[in-house]
Amino acid sequence: MSRTLFALGALIASSTALAEDAPPTAAELAARGLAQVEPTVALDAPTVILSGGTVMTANGEVFEQGYVILEDGKIKAVGAGAPEAIDGAVLVDTTGKFVTPGVIDTHSHLGVYPSPSARAHSDGNEATRPTTPGVWAEHSFWPQDPGLQRAVAGGVTTLQVLPGSANLVGGRGVVLHNLPHRGSRAMRFPGAPETVKMACGENPKRVYGEKGGPSTRMGNLRGQRTVFIEAREYKEDWDKYEAKLAKWQTWQDEEAAGVKHKKKDKAPEKPEAPKQDLDKDTLAAVMAGEVLPQIHCYRADDMLSMLQVAEEFGWSVRSFHHAVEAYKIRDVLAEKDVSVSTWADWWGFKMEAYDAVQENAAMVHDAGARAIIHSDSGIGIQRLNQEAAKAYHAGKRMGLELTDDDALRWITANPAWALGIDDQVGTLEPGKRADVVLWDAHPLSVYASAEKVFVDGALVWDAQQENPPWADFEVGQTIDVPAKGEGVEQ
Repeated sequence: MSRTLFALGALIASSTALAEDAPPTAAELAARGLAQVEPTVALDAPTVILSGGTVMTANGEVFEQGYVILEDGKIKAVGAGAPEAIDGAVLVDTTGKFVTPGVIDTHSHLGVYPSPSARAHSDGNEATRPTTPGVWAEHSFWPQDPGLQRAVAGGVTTLQVLPGSANLVGGRGVVLHNLPHRGSRAMRFPGAPETVKMACGENPKRVYGEKGGPSTRMGNLRGQRTVFIEAREYKEDWDKYEAKLAKWQTWQDEEAAGVKHKKKDKAPEKPEAPKQDLDKDTLAAVMAGEVLPQIHCYRADDMLSMLQVAEEFGWSVRSFHHAVEAYKIRDVLAEKDVSVSTWADWWGFKMEAYDAVQENAAMVHDAGARAIIHSDSGIGIQRLNQEAAKAYHAGKRMGLELTDDDALRWITANPAWALGIDDQVGTLEPGKRADVVLWDAHPLSVYASAEKVFVDGALVWDAQQENPPWADFEVGQTIDVPAKGEGVEQ
């Protein structure tokens, strides 16, 4: 393959974004938080034809001798047999290999707990009070984390970075496209909804039990309900303000247009906006359906409690994370359309993790709910394909009817849904973003490695050639060992 495909230098040299991915306006960004100051850049993405191998689409179709065409950062075509000839396209022979969508991790702390691990790098938990909805993981994220390139080497093209689980409401998460940039805002996945991290169970009790915060599960629930009651009142104040402002603006527009009002009609006064509260902004947006809740919960009873809180305040849980007892309430989760982001086999490291079973994800899937395999680990994110395989085979041993496509969806299509980006990624379909992985063996095999990884059609990892380090932190830290006979004593 031409080395011109590997154009990481364009990240610094170019500041031209793809037209359809133009950054939001300053007003739009201001409404979401902070304005972007770093240009969003686009990598070189030539037309690429991957042909000859097995194409696993993650939407139910598998083409044994298939092809995928990448063009202008999108998937142009997917099918079986010989692809169309395109002048100037880069041809990649995938015979004996496998092509899948890019892997998506719904639960990562890369960048907020980066490598190397040090107290100075511990930026994931704002453990100063039990609820901190106004903080954003984006504002702690370090784009120089070497773990990001290691993740892309494992096929991960998109990840959700979350605050830790010390707090009942830990703050906003951020969905990132795994491309190197100098700032976190430029790494945001275009168009991804906002998310928020919440937690229940042991962690908030442990952190705040001796700090005057909740020390029991009932205290946890009181804390959750209290902040939503306050946010509901705050939202009502803003709704009233906006209604009055609209009435005032209508009057002003009519006056400017020469509309004569009746003498008995009194001009409305311009209302004064309520005082902004960053914490309540986040929770009000949750209740408005604009922010997707991602909730750390292990035990089935805790998940049921959080579903009750959601019901009380009119919002929906998007995904329960860790959720090792999801299998106990899998029918409820399927009915409520709640996804489960879990591990293949982590268990027993604390009491609420004790009743985990390896068949959890498969049983959730079998019940009709969305199963997802996440990492919550800078190591696990490098082999999510193997984690999905472990969960898949546990279900098969149990006697459940599962397919390779089902297991693949646990790390592609289903996490895309949990993050609200399934219209853009998660399956190999024409028109979606060209986030694609070429594996040198079946992706559910322990022997499989990501040979080539494309993000928006640009080659960002190639195991067959040298990959320049993304992180300045690692530049110059490798040692070139002279070849035998080049001055080294034998």
